Amino acid sequence: MQSYSDCPQVLREFLSYHENIKGQSPRTISEYYLDLRLFLRFMVMVKNEMPYTTDLDGISISNVDLKFIEMITITDIYDFLSFLAHDRKQNDYDDSGIGAAARARKLSAIKSFYKYLTVRTKQLTENPVKDVEFPKIRKSLPKYLTLEESCRLLSAVQGVNAKRDYAILMLFLNCGIRRSELVGLNLNDVYEDRIRVTGKGNKERIVYFGSACKAAIDDYLSERNKKVLSDNRALFGSRDNNRISVTAVHRLVKKHMLAAGLDPSQYSAHKLRHTAATLMVANGVDIKTVQEVLGHEHLNTTEIYTHIENSELKIAAEANPLSHLEKKE
Repeated sequence: MQSYSDCPQVLREFLSYHENIKGQSPRTISEYYLDLRLFLRFMVMVKNEMPYTTDLDGISISNVDLKFIEMITITDIYDFLSFLAHDRKQNDYDDSGIGAAARARKLSAIKSFYKYLTVRTKQLTENPVKDVEFPKIRKSLPKYLTLEESCRLLSAVQGVNAKRDYAILMLFLNCGIRRSELVGLNLNDVYEDRIRVTGKGNKERIVYFGSACKAAIDDYLSERNKKVLSDNRALFGSRDNNRISVTAVHRLVKKHMLAAGLDPSQYSAHKLRHTAATLMVANGVDIKTVQEVLGHEHLNTTEIYTHIENSELKIAAEANPLSHLEKKE
């Protein structure tokens, strides 16, 4: 692992876990380090009752240990987020706090850190950041299918190329790959529980899939292996026995959307990528892990998926008796 100055053992072990066990990229590890270093410096300042005007860059975290981290409360977490929003300078020319997207990234790092300490290694029993919500990001939100709509789409697949189309939709919805990445898949890119994807800039990444997706691919392969394509390396072929094209993928997605009773003008193959990412975040996947799965170079591209609504707030809204009030004519 890369050597980070002023890095306490507990943080070093966390970074090593994500690098060597989770296999995350050096860029992601560096972002974790910088975000958590700032967080721990702030906590040292607070716990030692230093003035808020203290230069955080001058605070050492080398003595931070598990006992210190155990003393951090949810109130301290909110104080840190407030500090980021109001007091942390973005640069020498702007005295306002950092934006919601950057705060979301830092909160994501903190959540991942505490998940590692409480769930992965069980060094702590309490997770003060577990229920802290991500800050609202003022961006246009991506359109995506709900879980029910995704299931309806898959159930609507039929026709001559049903096995092929079902496997394609499963890959989109499970792995969140791009259309161009799907079209570029070769037979030797498929492994037992994962695929090798070539993304933008010819960068390769490994994306894992679950048992249902594996079953769909295996079912299709029994059909594909009987065919000979003009480019016989290709995983997915067209009806004229060529490698399937981006345009053909676009058409088949629209076709099955229509069959499922979904508006094909509102959804596309790219929206299925949004759906996969949204379902990952909704089910507790760390935003930086989602970044790795999607192949985003910059985390702020992935941070749009922190828009997931808080289910408890929705339940509270439904519990209000006025929410069911019928208008009298």
